Formats: sequence, C-alpha cells, structure tokens
Amino acid sequence: RGTTHQDRASLPRTRISNAREYAMSRRAHGLALVALLALFVGSEARIRDEPVERDGRALIPIAMDYGFEEEGSIEISIQHPVHLFTVENAPEIDKTKLGFFITASKADTALEADIAKGGCLLDDLDHTLVLFTFADMAEHLNEEGDEYKFSYTIAPGKQGEYSLYYTNCVPNTAVSFKLEVELFNPKKGGGKDYLSAGEKPLPTLYLLAFFVYAGAGAVWALTLFNSTQHQPGSVHQIHLLMGVLVFFKCLTVLCQSGMYHLIRMKGDPEGWNVAFYIFYSIRGLLLFTVVVLIGTGWSFLKPFLNDREKQVLMIVIPTQVFANIAVVILDENGPALNGWLEWRDLFHLLDIICCCAILFPIVWSIKHLREAAMTDGKKIRNMNKLILFRQFYVMVVAYIYFTRIIVFLLRSTAAYDLTWLSNLAEETATLAFYVTTGWMFRPIVDNPYLHLNEDELELEDIEAIVEDGVEGKGA
Repeated sequence: RGTTHQDRASLPRTRISNAREYAMSRRAHGLALVALLALFVGSEARIRDEPVERDGRALIPIAMDYGFEEEGSIEISIQHPVHLFTVENAPEIDKTKLGFFITASKADTALEADIAKGGCLLDDLDHTLVLFTFADMAEHLNEEGDEYKFSYTIAPGKQGEYSLYYTNCVPNTAVSFKLEVELFNPKKGGGKDYLSAGEKPLPTLYLLAFFVYAGAGAVWALTLFNSTQHQPGSVHQIHLLMGVLVFFKCLTVLCQSGMYHLIRMKGDPEGWNVAFYIFYSIRGLLLFTVVVLIGTGWSFLKPFLNDREKQVLMIVIPTQVFANIAVVILDENGPALNGWLEWRDLFHLLDIICCCAILFPIVWSIKHLREAAMTDGKKIRNMNKLILFRQFYVMVVAYIYFTRIIVFLLRSTAAYDLTWLSNLAEETATLAFYVTTGWMFRPIVDNPYLHLNEDELELEDIEAIVEDGVEGKGA
C-alpha cells in the first residue's frame, strides 16, 4: 500500500512554476530567518499537532531549538495517506527527496552553504541527521495502514540543542499531511520530562520570582499607605498605577511557573497559557504606559497631558495590543504555520517601536527642564529634577538594551542546558528596574520630582494655549 496520494491535476502550473534556483534561494533566506528569530519567542507545548495543508515550501520548521539530554527522544506520528500535488505532465515524484531531518541549532551556517550550492538536505551530510523520508513510510505503517510512527533517541555523547525540519527537494510540488510531534527528556525516576534541558529550572525560577515580586508589591502598598497617613498629598495616581503594574507582573510570573510545570508533566500548558496571555498583555500595556506617564511628569508635575504626549500614548497602546496578538498567534501555532515567521518579525518590530516611543517624553522633559533651569528663582529645584530625569532616561535605555540585546546574546551563546540563565538575567533586570524606579519616584513630600509647583503648572498652561493659538492661526 502506498504512502502518498499524488494529484497532478489539482495544482495548476501557474501556481507552482518556480525554478530550482529560486526554490534554493527561498530556502536559504527562510533558514536564515528561522535561525535568527527562533531565539526570541517559541511555541510552548511539547506535544504538538502540526497540520500542513497544500504547502509548497521547500523547508518547513517543525520544532525549533529543543535541548536534548542523553536518551532524550523525538516521537513523530503521521496520518496516512500523505497527499502530494504536482503540475501536469510532471515525472513521478521521488519520495526519497521528501522527508524529515534534525540538525544542531548552531549548524545553520553549514545548512545555508549547502542550500546555496543547490544540494538536498536529505543527502548524507555531516551536520544533518535524516530521520526518515516518505519512501520509508510504506514499509512501516501500523496494522490498520492509516498511521506511520517514528521514534529516535539521542545517543550517548550526542546531547545538545536540535531543530526538526521537513524538507522538499523536488521542485514544483506541494504536500498535505497531519503530524504529531513529541519532544522529551527522560526523568531520573522514569517517565517523560517534556521541558528542554535549558528550561528545567524555569518552574522554580518563576515561582521564586512570584514571591519576590509579591514581597516588593507588599512593600510598595505599605509605603503608599504610610505616606497617605503621614504625608497627605504625596501619593498620586501614578503611584497607584505603579502598584497595579507590580500586581500584574506577579500574576504573569505565577502563570509562567504553572505553565512550565504542566509542560514538564504533560507536555501541554492546559489552560495556564490563556491566563498567561491575559496577564502578560495587561502587564505589557501597563509597563509602557507607566514609563510614558513618568517621563511626562503626569500626576506629580502636572495633572494633564499635552497633545504631543497624548500622541505618544496613542502610538504605544495600540502597538502593544498588536504585539500581544502576535504573541498569542506565535505560541498557539507551531513554526510549521505558513506566515509564522512574518508574525515573529511583526512582534519584534512592534516591540522596538514601543521601546523607542517611550523615550521621547523623557527627552522632551529633559529639554524643558534644561530651559527652565535657566529661569531665575527655580534653578536649584529644576536642576534637581533635570538630574533625576537624566538618571531615569539612562535607566530606561539600559533596561531596554539589556532585556532586548544582552538577554538575546546570552540565550544564543549559552550552553544548551544553561539557556535558563537568560530568563534569570531578564527577571533580575526587570526587578532592578521596578525597584529603582519605585525608589526614585517614591511618594515623599521633599522629593524634588514629585513636588508640585503652581508657577510651573501655570507656565505649562500658557505654553499649551500658545501652541493651540499658533496652530489655529496657521489653519
């Protein structure tokens, strides 16, 4: 009984007429994108159903960057039959040229070189391990003839980080199949541990982070309560918003801990990922909003936002919403999804836009305070505020640089079983940022940044009126 069904008429020549050179070039570019972007965000489940529908891509990533320990395993199940589509009058499809292979995650450069030379990644190469081809499936179907199962165990001394790919070395063909993949490492007492080798400490790490953030939130709440009792007028709306941010950060890391624990036990987060998406989205919105509002001086320096500052918020908030949607799509669909890489690109582009946008209000405030510091009678106070704003600006830039670049470099260069260090570094940097920001802008009466000045409020009102008048006259 054959393993595939070949349909020559159902795929018009106009839809699949690329030359081999174009296919090879596309594969090379696709592989480069996968290698670069797979380090940022990954699909969470380790038992995944990956339906591929009428897909003509020459290279499809199935599972990316999984750290296998010794005796770790890959189990693949494909529903039979697999459907192949080609153009009319095409020769019989060579099924040995369609199949699955694994490669070390750091062998991307070698793969690119092979593709550029026009080779097939199912050939006998030093940096790829072919698991099986479509031709192999015919001899190993189950008794009912409707399923093919394959299992591979990592040999002693071969442990490391691997990626699983499907490749099609036959031009002008497309394929449809239903695939289930399990990736796991052995437990010491027997059984399956679905976490990657570099993820094993994450349930404990995020649980500890929850307790630390909960403690920080309790200290902040106590600080606000004491300030309300002993220093009336020192607590502003932004302080309450900062407390809400810490609260949702606590819920986010708690959900991450539960999610990774369930993945370890069952291979799937079983609903904890939904709670994580909700709290992660709210936390992201609050973080960027709080940084923008602090940068504008809202609620402590002035009870309003001017038009320019409102425009920044109108950019940051919708951008964060779209970024959160991209995260959900990435995590709920595996890398085999057509367009998955584009969603990754979109997520990181939106994140960079948000990171850049939140810096503008701080720069504007620094410029305003530098000019105000030259005014007689307010030099000392405005210079103190200017120094504080500069420190906050440097801190925000350092936080963005560390969490977006240093953490990425740490994750990409760490050993396969030490990638959790990047998560530890990111949470440590985030905690330091929260604590330092809270200390700098804590609710005390003699804090130079939080002290309201009626003359400055009047000056802001006058500037706003002048700006409106100039715009009206220009219109």
